[in-house]
Amino acid sequence: PKTDIVFLKVHKSASSTVMNILFRFGETHNLTFAFPLGGGFQLYYPHHFLARFVQGFSPHSPRRFNILCHHMRFLQPEVQKVMPSSAVYFSILRNPVQLMESSFMYYKGASAFSRVRSLEEFLSQPYRYYNPASGDRHYARNLMTFDFGFNPDGEVSPERVQLMLKAIEASFDFLLISEYFDESMVLLKEMLCWDLDSVVSFPLNSRDSRTKSPLPDSVVEKLKAWNRLDWEIYTHFNRTFWERIDRDIGRERMRREVRALRERRAELARTCLQGTGSVAPKDIKDSSLRPLQHGAARILGYNLKQGLDQELERTCRRLVTPELQYSSLLYKKQFPPQPP
Repeated sequence: PKTDIVFLKVHKSASSTVMNILFRFGETHNLTFAFPLGGGFQLYYPHHFLARFVQGFSPHSPRRFNILCHHMRFLQPEVQKVMPSSAVYFSILRNPVQLMESSFMYYKGASAFSRVRSLEEFLSQPYRYYNPASGDRHYARNLMTFDFGFNPDGEVSPERVQLMLKAIEASFDFLLISEYFDESMVLLKEMLCWDLDSVVSFPLNSRDSRTKSPLPDSVVEKLKAWNRLDWEIYTHFNRTFWERIDRDIGRERMRREVRALRERRAELARTCLQGTGSVAPKDIKDSSLRPLQHGAARILGYNLKQGLDQELERTCRRLVTPELQYSSLLYKKQFPPQPP
């Protein structure tokens, strides 16, 4: 199994669920994480990543870490100072139309969104609300482009798009697609030589569907045009994703593997969870399992069954522990507080 991993956690793309998978694998195999200084949750995002943002990094005695997976704005030369040269680089993408809709609900307080009632209103005159100079502009335009380290307001010429795609291909071993999450997990398992249980997960940081509403076609087209760089990244890597599956796995085996993954997930849900699945924040009984609530979105969580044996309880709890709580727990494990 591969144990040196760089995961670029792209916002609002099922990346919290992938992070949980990496946290669990790292904890089980006693790997070291490149944590943000002081145990924070982001590597000084939205600044470009620098090696010195990592707790325990020193240029004089370069300590190499196994897993880098907290939010960052990608900058490979700096990442390479922290991670071994053998590291596997991957990320996950989401259709920019749904991504922007999710971002609008989640980052409602961002300067570009705070004065509009709806996404339609924003898109009718984006430059009336969007300021390319504001520090939080990236939440409102080409968010994936920004997370990969590029300029979200860059011009969209064919040459420029090609350069960006080539740069991403040169840096990353593979990109997953959140719309095909289960297929992505099978591909991840394949590329990292992991077993099935390592990539089984429950959806984390996901939003109550009652705050979701379908977008009219006219808005969808405007969204694609406004997020054109993201759209180019997404369509390109959605295509190469399926090409890789055809080449390395094949559709027939993929169907079998996805079925096995879903059966295992359902089995774990029956074993671990009260009820059938996720619940509203107010219904989560164990406060340590309550996810952070943000913006206008309602972020769902889980209740564990009572009376599980110790080993099973631990497995189940890890599957449903929200990102911030899990990150803090692992940070304390890796950097135990010094006794006074």
